[in-house]
Amino acid sequence: MANHATILQEGIRNVVDFPIPGIVFKDITPILADPAMLKASIEALKATVSGQRIDKVVALDARGFIFATPIAIDLNAGLVPIRKKGKLPWNTHQESYSLEYGENVVEIHQDAISPGENILLIDDLLATGGTAAAAIKLIEKLGGNLMAASFLIELTELNGKEQLGNTPIHSILKY
Repeated sequence: MANHATILQEGIRNVVDFPIPGIVFKDITPILADPAMLKASIEALKATVSGQRIDKVVALDARGFIFATPIAIDLNAGLVPIRKKGKLPWNTHQESYSLEYGENVVEIHQDAISPGENILLIDDLLATGGTAAAAIKLIEKLGGNLMAASFLIELTELNGKEQLGNTPIHSILKY
């Protein structure tokens, strides 16, 4: 995984003052555009659960979908999307989480996870941890056994890990 991190580090573009002044945005689109880097990112994330049985890969809206889909295929696991409120077409469970200036809600289909299934949670970024914490609550509500939460990037200054309880957390790149 260290070799993957070295390769991937080169693919992160810093965008100053985006989306607001004072923020340095970690842009992953150069990784997505480069086949070798894209493959390395997927392999690195998949390696975080090496040797473990995974029944479902849960993907966070929206960039988590990019990485979770090929990982689910490689692990012979199902794919479960967690989406923003109102985007899933069937019966859902909801979980709200705090934003800097307000609140947001994510949803999962009520039948997406069966009790006892082993789950891998995937997203591109762990920042404050609000979205991931809400996802973990939804996974637990459905009786899933969360094996790990794996992120391409972690912004360590924001202490997002603290929101995720005892979940094993894996981050490929840390800033």
